[in-house]
Amino acid sequence: MLPIKLLQCSLRSKSCANLFRAKCLFTPRQFLIDQRKVLGCTQQFLVYYSSTQDVKKNGLTVKTVKGTEILQQALEKKKHQLKAKKQQIQDNIRDKRTKVEEVIERENIFTIPNFLCIARIAMSPYLGYVIIHGNYSFGMGLLIIAGLTDLADGYIARNYAGQKSNFGSFLDPLADKTLVTTLVVALTYTNLMPLWLTVMIVFRDLFLIIAAFVIRYNSLPPNHRTLKKYFDATHVTAQLAPTFISKVNTAVQLFTIAASLGAPIFEYGDHIILHNLWYLTGFTTAAAALSYWLQRKQTYKYLRQTKKQNQ
Repeated sequence: MLPIKLLQCSLRSKSCANLFRAKCLFTPRQFLIDQRKVLGCTQQFLVYYSSTQDVKKNGLTVKTVKGTEILQQALEKKKHQLKAKKQQIQDNIRDKRTKVEEVIERENIFTIPNFLCIARIAMSPYLGYVIIHGNYSFGMGLLIIAGLTDLADGYIARNYAGQKSNFGSFLDPLADKTLVTTLVVALTYTNLMPLWLTVMIVFRDLFLIIAAFVIRYNSLPPNHRTLKKYFDATHVTAQLAPTFISKVNTAVQLFTIAASLGAPIFEYGDHIILHNLWYLTGFTTAAAALSYWLQRKQTYKYLRQTKKQNQ
């Protein structure tokens, strides 16, 4: 049975092959045309599909770029807003801190040493007037009183609570320089002191006074540099500290002025000791000026910077 079935299957397959061959042989041209059409359509479809994908891809890229730009712009805007807010907060904190420091820095300037310094300044022009008009004895008495006020204000400021002030560190040397400058000019006018020594003393004192005004200006905050703040004595921003040589020089100058003023009273105007005293005063004046230049960082300090460092 099996060989017969195999034979039948083989005959059927041969007949199907012959039939397929018969159908294909009589339309070869039509088959080729159809095949070309199919290939052409396939190529067109592929081209269309690829172009569609490119368009979609480009469109997606454009949308992505635009979205990124919008996001960046939003982030930049938010960043600027945060910076502005931060700056505003910092300005508010700075203003409040400045107000607090102003309250802390204000001090009582109505002290006995300061009144004595003001009295010495007010006395100086009158003392010069007395010397110019030849009333040397009365001038000597006023000079002694001025010297006692200088000793008294220092003693009271050092030994009594509430009498020492930072304003006094400016006022006391200003009073001394006003007194000394007035006296040396008056003594030179009456030929009781050489001109070269007066020029040295006046120029040194003038330089120190200008330096004190500059220190006062620099010690003020940039947004508080007004005339009202500048001349507000209760608004303390700096402190002066004279050098040791400067203190010695002030004592030598006052002693020399007293000796020169006493020359016509006790009649020793041409004495060699008085001339040597003038030279000594010139030397200490130059040394004091040099000490201020060499130790300029130790002769003053800004109180505002000191408080910030302590914080």
